[in-house]
Amino acid sequence: MRCPNCKRPDSRVTNSRTVAEGSSIRRRRECPSCGQRFTTFERVERTLPMIVKKDGRREAFDRGKVLEGIKKACQKRPVRMEEIDDAVARLEDELTERGEHEVDASVIGEWVMEFLKRTDDVAYVRFASVYRSFKDVNEFMQEVTNIIRTKRSIPHKV
Repeated sequence: MRCPNCKRPDSRVTNSRTVAEGSSIRRRRECPSCGQRFTTFERVERTLPMIVKKDGRREAFDRGKVLEGIKKACQKRPVRMEEIDDAVARLEDELTERGEHEVDASVIGEWVMEFLKRTDDVAYVRFASVYRSFKDVNEFMQEVTNIIRTKRSIPHKV
């Protein structure tokens, strides 16, 4: 692996561990030339479906795009990055298991909405407001009211 600091083409692995439920390996590396330490991630490359957008355009599934959308929704919320990484890995697993060549973008949007609904109400509402393109504050309030109603109907553990 090339050193990001001095660009030397070889580096030494100092530590390895599995992450994202075993679907990735995190490696700490050190450059023998300049001593720079850095982290790399190794992941199995999968064949994921093309994503069909609302306007009919098709684009390759972009893990980074999904990750960034979830991270923005969870900004300043008590959601660990590891939890987000694991969720995106599960999404990739589900898309791979489907075995389809194309998937509507709405499938991914709804999957992210469900993950956020289970994870953090504020992050869910943030994502929903962008994903569903709320037209006004009334649509926003309706979604918040639905969350409150759902929370009240679930019996609390004692």
